[in-house]
Amino acid sequence: MKKILVLCTGNSCRSQMAHGYLKHFANDKAQVYSAGVEVHGLNPFAIGIMAEDGIDISKHTSNHVDEYADIEFDYVITVCDNAKEACPFFPTKTKTIHHSFEDPSKASGTAKELIAEFRRVRDQIKAFSEEFIKENV
Repeated sequence: MKKILVLCTGNSCRSQMAHGYLKHFANDKAQVYSAGVEVHGLNPFAIGIMAEDGIDISKHTSNHVDEYADIEFDYVITVCDNAKEACPFFPTKTKTIHHSFEDPSKASGTAKELIAEFRRVRDQIKAFSEEFIKENV
């Protein structure tokens, strides 16, 4: 069984959404984890936007990457440039993949505009996650 870690800055939005989709698309073929180089807590917009698409991430926790130091991952996926630069070295067979997504929590505007931005990023992450699982798991 493949072990996948999704890493971003605060483990609040992008990595959580990717975690949800990777787990969904992999079914029982992979163990998926998510973490941040910092811990910001789970973003409520991310929970709501994922629920719209039938993926429940409400029980996820915001974790620091150091919590998973003892796990030998097959893949570490960094989903933002900051995480790529701060990503710790994994001395095993781990393959690191980088795909940067804009941070929807940094968007500004009306509630409607914020929701639209979260949906836009969610849909990009969904497409990436589905393709990643098809190609690698």
